[in-house]
Amino acid sequence: MIYDYPLLIKRILLNPFEYRPDREIVYRGEKRFTYEEFHARVRRLANALVEMGVKEGDTVAVMDYDSHRYLECYFAVPMIGAVLHTINVRLSPEQILYTIDHAEDDVILVHEDFLPLLDPIKSRIENVRAYVHLIDGEECEYEEMLARQSDEFDFPDFDENTVATVFYTTGTTGMPKGVTFTHRQLVLHTLTVTGAVASALHGRFAREDVYMPITPMFHVHAWGVPYVATMLGVKQVYPGKYIPDLLLDLIQKEGVTFSHCVPTILHMLLHSPRIDEVDLSRWKVIIGGSALPKSLCIEAMNRGIDIYTGYGMSETCPILTLAHLDEEKLRLSPEEQAEYRTRTGKAVGLVDLRVVDEQMREVPHDGESVGEIVVRAPWLTRGYLKDRKNSEKLWEGGWLHTGDIASIDQEGYVKISDRAKDVIKISGEWVSSLELEDLIGQHPGVHEVAVIGKPHEKWGEVPLALVVPKEGTQLGEKELQGFLRDYVKKGILARESVLIEIRIVESIDKTSVGKINKKALREKYA
Repeated sequence: MIYDYPLLIKRILLNPFEYRPDREIVYRGEKRFTYEEFHARVRRLANALVEMGVKEGDTVAVMDYDSHRYLECYFAVPMIGAVLHTINVRLSPEQILYTIDHAEDDVILVHEDFLPLLDPIKSRIENVRAYVHLIDGEECEYEEMLARQSDEFDFPDFDENTVATVFYTTGTTGMPKGVTFTHRQLVLHTLTVTGAVASALHGRFAREDVYMPITPMFHVHAWGVPYVATMLGVKQVYPGKYIPDLLLDLIQKEGVTFSHCVPTILHMLLHSPRIDEVDLSRWKVIIGGSALPKSLCIEAMNRGIDIYTGYGMSETCPILTLAHLDEEKLRLSPEEQAEYRTRTGKAVGLVDLRVVDEQMREVPHDGESVGEIVVRAPWLTRGYLKDRKNSEKLWEGGWLHTGDIASIDQEGYVKISDRAKDVIKISGEWVSSLELEDLIGQHPGVHEVAVIGKPHEKWGEVPLALVVPKEGTQLGEKELQGFLRDYVKKGILARESVLIEIRIVESIDKTSVGKINKKALREKYA
């Protein structure tokens, strides 16, 4: 009888490209497990969940820092046929309550630091029948639960289209939206991304690398890279809380060579007082979540970091493109390379990516014509959980609509110019907020910048730049306006950009995953 091989998450764990049982899973530099021990812990966790009554189709939620425990849940929960709900611990208690009820969580594994988030809402949580407390120590209920279990478990086969994970995206208005992915989708995403990063000429992620995520594990499976790391069988380092000194220590002491994060985290690390104590010349970093400013890219390259952009969204699992350079571009100067490294990149395998106008016609591949990015790939979410209306809108016309405005050149490099809702329309002319942010960010006195559209009686909208100066810097609005006028005179910026209003602020609002929160900024300032 022919065996119909299902694409299940257990294949990533049990059939890696290279299994080195002595390689380590490290937590904060304090706990170490070999892969052999890690495999045993996954089986123990599976036994514990089954003993608690968790069955196929039930939902197990996690509220934890980036840890070995989280990685164990990435595998054990979906491998028994249950659904893993990665709760965004940066949401408000009311939003967390909504996601717990909406996902119909049955069990919650929660770190003691996040118990205060549950305290005000616990009496209103309806479906949860058990809580498991997590703390960093042997007396942890989680550790005691695993210690009581056998390390033997025969993970079953089942339909590869079974939902494996759910999490909630806050990128839209209203309550968070549930995004689900199946075993098949996660396996195909893992295989494709592994092929893309393992075969690259630079920024390569291969068997001898040491991996550390600096992206929350509750956010799109930490971009899916922990699954890639496990498939490759590499040493993995999980940092817990994002403390700059700890992150730099782990990079140095554990020999970390591959990470991913948002620009704000990288900026924080590069401006740590201890940055000069750490050799970053072997570190490769994918930047996503928001645009990588050229100034930050060049600063990182000057530290020896092999930095480049990746692009995707919660609904796309997430990776769609990577900004890898070819041999010719790698011979360019750092400043010239930064032009390509900060672009959105080229589509990875199995991704059908198009840039289209409002009639869904492809725009010319000339690097100038702009339109919306629409995509098809075998791992894109099929829709929002229990939300038919927004699911249909997401997949209007049979393509997943990203809402990102971009151009594409003859080589296939995509460059996002803005989110559809963030493009600023001045007297009928479109101005990119991202382009303005990038140029303002190159001023030596600027620490951080965000640009939004502000309603204007005469022009319709004008750009409003919110600027945080570098510490100890006296930075004036007129100085920055003069700085931008030079770019207008050179023809780099549209002349409408001179209408920009600049405001010096102490801080800029961020979302729960570290992105600049333009929705909040518009409500506050515009």
